Amino acid sequence: MVGSTNKMALERAASGDPGNLWICALKQESGRGRRGRVWETPAGNLAATLLVVARFEPKLAATLGFVAGLSLVDALAEIAPDAGVEIAADGGSDGGGTRFALKWPNDVLGEGGKLSGIGLESSVLPDGRFAVAVGIGVNVLAHPDNTPYPATSLRALAVEASAEDVFLALSGAWARNSRDWDNGRGLGRIRDRWLQRAAGLGGEVAVRLDEKVLRGHFETIDEDCRFVIRLPDGSRTSIAAGDVHFGAVASAAAS
Repeated sequence: MVGSTNKMALERAASGDPGNLWICALKQESGRGRRGRVWETPAGNLAATLLVVARFEPKLAATLGFVAGLSLVDALAEIAPDAGVEIAADGGSDGGGTRFALKWPNDVLGEGGKLSGIGLESSVLPDGRFAVAVGIGVNVLAHPDNTPYPATSLRALAVEASAEDVFLALSGAWARNSRDWDNGRGLGRIRDRWLQRAAGLGGEVAVRLDEKVLRGHFETIDEDCRFVIRLPDGSRTSIAAGDVHFGAVASAAAS
């Protein structure tokens, strides 16, 4: 049991760890999700953090979340190729897919429920390098109730896998996708593959930006992996951070 795998990773970086280090836990008590939300990992779920230490711009570091999401989808497809259901444009199952889906910016969905969250935390080291903790939490055996976005777990999807199984597949998929990312030089390839697995692409969305809600259609993600929404007047805007809701969920959760 640990407090936070991300915190442990950044502490290791501050102590001189060169990175490329995985820290994993089967129970985590003080993890953080987006916007400071608590992300608890009960026993049997997976909390994994990869420490990356390198010299790159902050906006490039943020794209590691897309590498992580893509890697987890690849890992889940390997573990349970027929368990995930493609997410249709209205946010529900279209009955025609056999894959898990990616929800911008950093969630993985299974049958429309949030299966995993990905959180990045960073610090600047004395020599000017960035230390980035890429935290990945996966609901393997249990999932929370009464969440802003419906949640699920591998067990609820009738997938018989352990946290160890998930991590083994995830670490292999990360190795492949990080080579493609190539310190940002291959971001276009990551973006293209991410879009192939994107939930709600082309469909109606509502994006909450603090107290403001934008409604329109999910057009794409741009070259910096920002969310591009087409507004009712036909104009387009790119969003760097916000809570995205699809279809019927958009009407209920983002109103």
